[in-house]
Amino acid sequence: MIRPPDRSPTSRTTTPRHGLARVLSKLGVCSRSQAEQAVRAGRVSVDGRRVLDPERPTDPAREVLQLDGATVGAAGRVYVAVNKPRGIVVSAADERGRDTVYDLLKDAGLPWLGPVGRLDRASEGLLLLSNDTVWAAGLTEPKHHVDKTYHVQIDRRPDTALLTALQAGVVDAGERLGTVAVSVLREGEKNAWLEIVLDEGRNRHIRRLLAAHEVGVLRLIRVAIGPLALGELPKGQWRHLTPDEVRALQRA
Repeated sequence: MIRPPDRSPTSRTTTPRHGLARVLSKLGVCSRSQAEQAVRAGRVSVDGRRVLDPERPTDPAREVLQLDGATVGAAGRVYVAVNKPRGIVVSAADERGRDTVYDLLKDAGLPWLGPVGRLDRASEGLLLLSNDTVWAAGLTEPKHHVDKTYHVQIDRRPDTALLTALQAGVVDAGERLGTVAVSVLREGEKNAWLEIVLDEGRNRHIRRLLAAHEVGVLRLIRVAIGPLALGELPKGQWRHLTPDEVRALQRA
């Protein structure tokens, strides 16, 4: 039960209060959009009274919050790495009935977790999930420029001109699509693997960058986020991050 030891008028005025949906999200109960839906559906009460306004100022240190009749408290912080297979949707639910990343976590006994950043359906590799919304926001905030490393199989052998052009970046649909580094990992007769490092994550960033140079993507695998490498984590499996890994990503 989240009930304060002190409900005096003085203490009430010195504590920051946020909207109810935001509070539920920060407590790690669900995403903010899910919280807004739950509030509007009449599933949330504050101090025993049903609340229908997601923006209702709320102080979880001094009010009792309940969702579907169960008292809500701050969930323990959970940080998970997943090796996402190709074809899996990074979404809590898919209107077309496709498998989602949450199917990989079912029956694991985990609290609600939100994806930290994006990885499109056709892409593979390292995906982070957490209920620590502040930590997640720090990793995804564009101004922090956390490096993300990808191994990309393309449908041609690159020449120096292409590598130079990819390094320089392009403007597509009014967005600057740049890179930190581009290098060749290995080449075959008709294709090659590149390593591409980004410090930002626009929608379909690498695919759009390569398409601007008429290069097709055969596979795209994220192999690292900041100092955290995908390593030997099997495809479709997940693991908890260690405290040292959580701190290292936060520093990044």
